Amino acid sequence: MHSMDDDVTRKVILLNGLPATGKTTIGEQLSDRLNAPLISLDTIKEAMFDVLGTGDREYNRLLGRACKKIIWALIADLPDRSLVIIDAWFGRAPHDDVVQALAESKVSDFVEIWCHAPGEVLKERYIARIGKRHAGHPGIEYGDELQQIAAEVAPMAIGALYAVETSDMHKVDINSMICWVREQLRIPIMPGDQRCHE
Repeated sequence: MHSMDDDVTRKVILLNGLPATGKTTIGEQLSDRLNAPLISLDTIKEAMFDVLGTGDREYNRLLGRACKKIIWALIADLPDRSLVIIDAWFGRAPHDDVVQALAESKVSDFVEIWCHAPGEVLKERYIARIGKRHAGHPGIEYGDELQQIAAEVAPMAIGALYAVETSDMHKVDINSMICWVREQLRIPIMPGDQRCHE
């Protein structure tokens, strides 16, 4: 757990990882179990595609940066003691922009959950979902790029870190992850999470 300001109690789970690493699947389970809103960069980006139109990779990256600005602005408006999950690929180091955004959004505590899998798994997943996602996202050619960069990327590691290998989503231990989050962010254990005491 990383604490930025003891006077503020807004808390954030940074759900980080390349596309197709299972962030959204994990995020939905965390959201349900922790009763916390899940803010997905892709959800915002797809709404922007609908209004502003789609474009090339540079345009896509521009919208991605805009989406992150929107996410941090929304978090800054949340009441104290809020817990929120951000589902996004935060990119490569340095991560000074994320540290600054956390401070400006008056986030007191945050953790990072790093989702990762081998490149060939990411490529297969990405290609399999082409046609099921918004047409504004990169096409089938991005699968090769994912396969290449999967071994090169790393978590931000700017605070407490939980790394999860997601090749087989059925083997992801959501219960242990939730117990870790509760401990790091000092979130009371609810009746459904009694296994945290085990």
